[in-house]
Amino acid sequence: MSPVLAGVLQLLALMAALALAYRPLGDYMARVYSSEKHYKPEKWIYKAIGANPAAEMRWPAYLRAVLAFSAVSVLFLYALQRAQGILPGSLGFAAIDPDQAFNTAASFVANTNWQSYYGEQAMGHVVQTGGLAVQNFVSAAVGMAVAVALVRGFARSRTGELGNFWADMVRGVVRILLPISVIGAIILVACGALQNFSGIHEVGQFMGGSQQWNGGAVASQEVIKELGTNGGGYFNANSAHPFENPTPFSNLFEIFLILLIPFAMTRTFGRMVGNLRQGYAILATMGIIWVGFTALMMWTEFAHHGPALEVAGGAMEGKETRFGIGASAIFSVATTLTSTGAVNSFHSSYTGLGGGIQLLGMQLGEIAPGGVGSGLYGMLIMAIIAVFIAGLMVGRTPEYLGKKIGTREIKFAACYILITPALVLGFTAAAMALDTPANSMTNTGAHGFSEILYAYTSGANNNGSAFAGLNADTQWFNSTIGIAMLLGRFLPMVFVLALAGSLAEQKPVPETAGTLRTDKPLYTGLLVGTILIVTGLTYFPALALGPLAEGLAS
Repeated sequence: MSPVLAGVLQLLALMAALALAYRPLGDYMARVYSSEKHYKPEKWIYKAIGANPAAEMRWPAYLRAVLAFSAVSVLFLYALQRAQGILPGSLGFAAIDPDQAFNTAASFVANTNWQSYYGEQAMGHVVQTGGLAVQNFVSAAVGMAVAVALVRGFARSRTGELGNFWADMVRGVVRILLPISVIGAIILVACGALQNFSGIHEVGQFMGGSQQWNGGAVASQEVIKELGTNGGGYFNANSAHPFENPTPFSNLFEIFLILLIPFAMTRTFGRMVGNLRQGYAILATMGIIWVGFTALMMWTEFAHHGPALEVAGGAMEGKETRFGIGASAIFSVATTLTSTGAVNSFHSSYTGLGGGIQLLGMQLGEIAPGGVGSGLYGMLIMAIIAVFIAGLMVGRTPEYLGKKIGTREIKFAACYILITPALVLGFTAAAMALDTPANSMTNTGAHGFSEILYAYTSGANNNGSAFAGLNADTQWFNSTIGIAMLLGRFLPMVFVLALAGSLAEQKPVPETAGTLRTDKPLYTGLLVGTILIVTGLTYFPALALGPLAEGLAS
């Protein structure tokens, strides 16, 4: 079987698995977030944190709860890392340095999981399982809760109430993420992934020195790392490491986990607003972009440019031979079009145009299908922008799902889409202008610029992957990328929740003959075009200096 055919068949198998899970999972999540019943374990959690799950919150209260919980999480994870040297199960590792502890705490709480350290050489069992793995669950649940709050803004009328953050977050963890993670971890263990609490073992002598490996609860962290679109690996090699991703089947299963909830949440959206066709329109938009990016990535990496690549069957540098180009390309697009950041290949070794596809995928706002929760609310923001553009074309006040999109709503949406580019381009410009950050670049020229652009794109968009040619373990990068991750995560949430509150207060507008049908293919095409044009106009100059220049020169 040719490598190209193998890649296509894996893509088709993945699409079939996602299609089978789409309806039951989407409907289940809608029932979870619409239920008024609280399970006993959930009641214990509410009692422990002093929350009243029945109390409805307006958007300022909902936002305060999000920010307060996340702030406490950052402080807790920072303190846990700084105290590692005196904790049991530390495997003899010392406390994490202050700047790196801040960066890691910000990273995992912001659902970014950017790592400027070697996991197997820096983090013990307590920090890995009690700190990082816990944040993989709750940071994902926070994103899902904010998305559900925005959906309620569309579904409700004449009220500013958006639900209860504590109930939404706890249900997301207890009823959705935990059950799937338990099943997924068992599957990964059956595939050969590691799951233990063993110490450090010497496994052999190599070139006059010894090689050592430490164990850990790898499978359980790996599954929520993918399912929650987190991305932080137990080992430095991430999902290219055989202890995390042992076989081609486990590789395809991990891609399935990455895409599962973001795609299924479009069904949840359609169910909660009472119009499944609206969910299908959002799904179609996500699917068109995802399939298009995947096909383009496979083409760029399979293209033969010289005898060496022809013998290898494509650009094999930096890719695992047990996965090949097809599975690596699918994984790469899945992880950069979501906020996952997990990698099963070396992104810096992709072709120039391949690296550009990875960058553009993140710069879209990671909305195709995006992260758990963040992908849906990011796409709904773009849907509002598309409706606004269509309204300008015909001279009519735009409407979406029976809600008027006025100046207030457009201001919130515009602020949302401007925040991340401002962070990415501002920090990249500062890093290139100063001498110290530039010294961390392994490469010069277009690829060196791409390393820094990729780092801040990944951080501000809460992705977490890296070109890895950049030495990011410096005070400058640990601090600035940490700030970019926090601002890139929580500032957009401010405008999402403010928009949700504004929409929930409105009186529904009856549909007329002049209303734009947002559940039709014409609108889907408009939405795809809006996403690509807005992103292209924003980032094209920077992309032209980096991956496009490199790709055209090769």
